[in-house]
Amino acid sequence: MAHPYSVREIARQAGVSDATVDRVLHGRPGVRQSTVGQVRQAIRDLEAQRLQLELTGRRFMIDVVADAPARFTSSVKHALESVLPLLRPAVFRARFHLHEQWNADECVAELDRIAKRGSHGVVLKAPDVPSVTAAVDRLAEAGIPVVTLVTDIPASRRVAYVGMDNRSAGATAAYLIHQWMGTRPGTVAVTVSNDFFRGEEEREMGFRAAMRAMDPGRAVVYLPGSDGLDQTTRLLIGEALAAHPGLRAVYSIGGGNAGIKDAFEAAGRKPEVFIGHDLGPDNVALLREGTMSAVLHHDLQQDIQRCCRIIMHAHGALPDANAGDASKIDIITPFNIPHRF
Repeated sequence: MAHPYSVREIARQAGVSDATVDRVLHGRPGVRQSTVGQVRQAIRDLEAQRLQLELTGRRFMIDVVADAPARFTSSVKHALESVLPLLRPAVFRARFHLHEQWNADECVAELDRIAKRGSHGVVLKAPDVPSVTAAVDRLAEAGIPVVTLVTDIPASRRVAYVGMDNRSAGATAAYLIHQWMGTRPGTVAVTVSNDFFRGEEEREMGFRAAMRAMDPGRAVVYLPGSDGLDQTTRLLIGEALAAHPGLRAVYSIGGGNAGIKDAFEAAGRKPEVFIGHDLGPDNVALLREGTMSAVLHHDLQQDIQRCCRIIMHAHGALPDANAGDASKIDIITPFNIPHRF
């Protein structure tokens, strides 16, 4: 792979030694295939952030660590690369540690590697479990500020949470389903991707409380642990449709919405109301074809920009980071999809 970057620059981006990068670049043996991929990805990331490398100003190297389906992590990566030029005169570069179906121990190991290697800050999407909380605290001890994104770890020493008010989002989904279902009978299915993501738990709690208040007689079926992937979610919804002939609405907290569509089609049915989160390509397609009724969306680029400003503030580079406001929730229907999607 041709590139203009030094061995040291690539090593810093990849989080490996200079010697490892040199072996990969010259095709020498003794390097695991996963590490080879890591070095090659680092070169691609440097290429995507090339404009930042040419700027002068206070420099920040941050790490983005996320346990999420690829459709979400690719949106996070694109959002960060889009906002980097907006942070001038500061110069931000980012290393990405993005994984599907990551267990907590692997996430903790990555956070500990960052603490050992050093970083100006970590943007983190991870489950709220004691081992991750402890790893965040170790980063704080090392002087590395952590900002949680989309889902919080409130008992940790993270400096801020950036994302929507998840209880409000869940209540909004309940309101929409109640309004659109009206007095018609029908069970509602609620899916989550991980029982330990606090953001998803709070959405479920907000949904449950609002449905109980507005429509106490409507049956709700909770389907935990779908992992947010299409295949797993399709199986869970398929089983729910077989067990609940009256299932007519879905609130998809954790994603896998193409799988939900497939499960309904396999059963010869269509959801009367289908609410999800985030305007990824799959959800946009489902909105346009009329399968999804609405998507609760927040501007990920604005969220990422706030994360970077909070990290700058933690290092004394900004007087105020405006860390306290929740992200605005937009209700997107098939008729108001933003043009950039």
